[in-house]
Amino acid sequence: MPLSEADIEEEHRHFANVVATFRKYSSYHLAANNRRRKDLFTIPHADQILLDQLGYKEKLDEVDKAILVNEQFLNKIVVDPEIFGEAELEAEKVVPESSSHSHSHSHSHSHAHPHSSQKRYTPTEFDMDKLRSTLKQLVRDWSDEGRDERETSYGPMKDALLAHFSDIPEEQRRNFRVLIPGSGLGRLAYDVASLGFECQGNEFSHYMLLASFLILNKTERPHMHTIYPYVHSFSNLPDRASMLRAITIPDVEPTLPRGSAFSLVAGDFEELYGQESDPDEPQSGLWDAVMTCFFIDTAKNIVQYLRIIHKILAPGGVWINLGPLLWHWENNNTNDPSIELDLVEVKQLAKMVGFEIENERIIDATYTTNSRGMLGYTYRTAFWTAKKII
Repeated sequence: MPLSEADIEEEHRHFANVVATFRKYSSYHLAANNRRRKDLFTIPHADQILLDQLGYKEKLDEVDKAILVNEQFLNKIVVDPEIFGEAELEAEKVVPESSSHSHSHSHSHSHAHPHSSQKRYTPTEFDMDKLRSTLKQLVRDWSDEGRDERETSYGPMKDALLAHFSDIPEEQRRNFRVLIPGSGLGRLAYDVASLGFECQGNEFSHYMLLASFLILNKTERPHMHTIYPYVHSFSNLPDRASMLRAITIPDVEPTLPRGSAFSLVAGDFEELYGQESDPDEPQSGLWDAVMTCFFIDTAKNIVQYLRIIHKILAPGGVWINLGPLLWHWENNNTNDPSIELDLVEVKQLAKMVGFEIENERIIDATYTTNSRGMLGYTYRTAFWTAKKII
């Protein structure tokens, strides 16, 4: 279904605001750090002397330097945001790029002109939180530091995919199509393509899409970029190094063998895969596997999510899931609907829709945790494979 002029204009505005957030990162966070300096002058002089002896001011100076390094990296991401301006608005069908990386970004909601509202838009704390989360997501997906965390989640999913197609010779895997909605920065999709499958990631967030484009299409060697993802909070830190340590990304050279089929598509999962908007590539029965990692709880209506997954899977196709049930729209203030089920209800619903659930287990997993911090959340994630039976 074609987007209306109002929808297109809203997409332009949103994308321009995202780019503005990237470009105003350093001024925002340097100001926040400078507030700490001002706070020093509000406490008794004797207390200031003690903090001087601890080197507190020097720590603030080091944070400023780290913020400026982050700024250099983030500027690389938005140096040419017009990359998103050439795709067709309904580009569910991926057109591979002629790049050595064999990667394609097809963007359905991305005709923005990023300079149009940049000067008048002031990013909010909510905007900046998304940007900070993107930096931490880069650690999870594309650093040596994040290997254990991502493999806790991605490892069982890749093993399940290989097990499902264990009777298929490796050289024939490219004949099987795998979809990964909510693909974030693209590492799981990249790994699946590296195994030889045709793989498509789908992501809605422009923060993630911009950052993944840099990693996948503009990165020439491992450890090319340096970031300081943990300098934005002074809480729950055992020492200075746990906040000020540099992380280099990516951990691998993000290239794939020639002939690999790998793409990322921008847009809303339900809009792109829930309707037959492209007569040349109907989604029904198109996918041999759908892999959802920390994704299904992003649904406003989980019934619709599961129906779409079931519909787009080929007969005998497999749905591989891992994640918590942190319903993203619960208690929202935007009047959006939100259906929130417990785990038993989700599995019962899956059976009603037409899945046979197998290989269930609980896997303890973290998500963008500072491994050297004093605070960490562990999700008791639900893992399963489910075959389409009807």
